[in-house]
Amino acid sequence: MRKVPLRPHALLPRRYDHRRVLATTVDAWGRALWLICPDAELRPRSIGAPAPEPRTRPYDALLVVGDGGTIREHTLRGLDLRVSHLDALPNGRLVVQGYGGAGDRNARIYGTDGRRRGSFAMGRAVEYLMADRRHHVWSAYFDEGVYADPISAPGLVRWDSGGNRLWGYAPGQGVEYIDTVYALNVDDGVAWANYYPTFPLLEVRAGGDVRLRTTPVTAPQGMAVHGDHVTMLGGDRQPDRLHRCRLTDGEALPVEEACLTLPNGAPLTRYARPVGRGRHLYLRGASPRQWYVMRA
Repeated sequence: MRKVPLRPHALLPRRYDHRRVLATTVDAWGRALWLICPDAELRPRSIGAPAPEPRTRPYDALLVVGDGGTIREHTLRGLDLRVSHLDALPNGRLVVQGYGGAGDRNARIYGTDGRRRGSFAMGRAVEYLMADRRHHVWSAYFDEGVYADPISAPGLVRWDSGGNRLWGYAPGQGVEYIDTVYALNVDDGVAWANYYPTFPLLEVRAGGDVRLRTTPVTAPQGMAVHGDHVTMLGGDRQPDRLHRCRLTDGEALPVEEACLTLPNGAPLTRYARPVGRGRHLYLRGASPRQWYVMRA
């Protein structure tokens, strides 16, 4: 079987090693974002490994941006959430989502000066938060929100960059609703999602077009989309398996299987939630400091 090595994409410099990374992603421009708190500690969670949490709130956090080897810093003032997701918006703004704020307004928008410009309710149990370069913000959810919160109930929601809800997924007759979104890919004006229980490939255009395709892969962890092909990672209890498929009107047809490896050829056995941006799939391992990329 053909092996496909990941390529190094971004690395948080060692001068930040003594600080905790609250959240990290790769944005629509390919820049790595790390949100760092100088005064945080690891605290246990009801599900999953312990997570860093600020000791006091509100707090100031440092946004570190890695862009092609250049590192820039911005300070966010007066954060009151335990941030779990973040992404860059056009015009230098930032959206963050987390837990612990006042009421149900669990998302914040920050301006270029690092100060809050707005807040809104994004719903419970956010699995993905991703923005594009055309002022669209997409949020995808898992079952604890879908069944318990009216905002999260559609499973996939689109907002504008000011936090106004524009669209929520409503399956057609005879089509399974979203229970949990397993994989999400966001490009300019389009989102691709794969969801439990039947794992179809959902294509949603910002203009309103929605298309559903059957796929041969159960529970993929990530995907890259390029032209009339989609490459899905994982699924079928094989976390390192790549499934390249050709898209037709109603199906994703298998073309090739390959094995994704680390850059040195070592097996890829463990990784955090991938970030799909069009034809690029970004991955990191147990550490939030190193990002890798695969280009479909």
